[in-house]
Amino acid sequence: MQDLLKEGYIGNFSQLVTVRRLVISEGTAKGCEIMEVKTAGGLEADILLDTGLDIGQCRYRGINMSWLSKNGYDSPSKFFPYENEFVNTFPGGLLYTCGLRSAGPANRDNGEWYPLHGRYHSLAAEHIGVDIQNEEIIIQGEIKETALFGHLLQVKRTIRISVWGASIEVEDQVSNLTPRDEEFMIIYHCNFGYPLLSENAQLILPAARRTIPRTDFAQQGLMSTGTFEKPVDGKEEQVFFQKMNDEFWAKIQNSPLGIGMKISWSGDTLPILSQWKSMASGDYVLGLEPTNCFIMGRHEERKNGTLPVLKAFTKITNKIKIEFMEERKDE
Repeated sequence: MQDLLKEGYIGNFSQLVTVRRLVISEGTAKGCEIMEVKTAGGLEADILLDTGLDIGQCRYRGINMSWLSKNGYDSPSKFFPYENEFVNTFPGGLLYTCGLRSAGPANRDNGEWYPLHGRYHSLAAEHIGVDIQNEEIIIQGEIKETALFGHLLQVKRTIRISVWGASIEVEDQVSNLTPRDEEFMIIYHCNFGYPLLSENAQLILPAARRTIPRTDFAQQGLMSTGTFEKPVDGKEEQVFFQKMNDEFWAKIQNSPLGIGMKISWSGDTLPILSQWKSMASGDYVLGLEPTNCFIMGRHEERKNGTLPVLKAFTKITNKIKIEFMEERKDE
């Protein structure tokens, strides 16, 4: 963009790119602080500063890409990390991070209580910074999950958004800053909704993979994991665990809409893709969720022998990239 400034095409970067901090002043989300990003490539996204630098609404060329639950955004001051409150607060959004010490059902493990999908989303980011360099908007911050006499897990999150294209890359450096090993679970709960998701959409996954249904009802849908239907009143959700071999990506194509999406991730640290398919009226969503676990909750994951461990004073790096693009429209 510097060249455009020098050549006189623009006099203010905000003509092409906007990064604006806002605070919601009414409703259930009152007090929620948002970093609103709009790019020259037609991408709009809300970065949620009070909830772990997760990502809320997302549009591409004016068309909604993400899914919002009936709850919508909620003020972090009203977040109660208990099993019976999750359904009343879960906002959805393009990215809702679950973890860091448990993910999946609320459970008790070794005498300690763990809420549904963990506490990460209730943690506000700190040391937040934003910059524009090398044709990218770069947003950074730190999130910590801690306990007196206990754990200290830190996430250094960097979000890179293309100035001219339509991609969002999230890179998390997850560190265990204590002298003891720490079991940890993490899900990158990416949620896509109408009109990107509809009966005209198709999910494409690498051929070399193994699909594991979570329930008997999901087993019945094994032949239709990549296709979708119109909303159905009260239809039960289905969850499939996709175990890729050496390619870690998924695509949504919607030719009549003319828009597509590709998500890719670091398969060495996030070996499983959880696919959440809900065709229920009003709760119509496709979740594509790279994860390091089978989302059974800490206690059951331990019994299953699949509870990940982060060694003392070590760190790992997780990467997620979401790209939106134009697709050929059907005649």
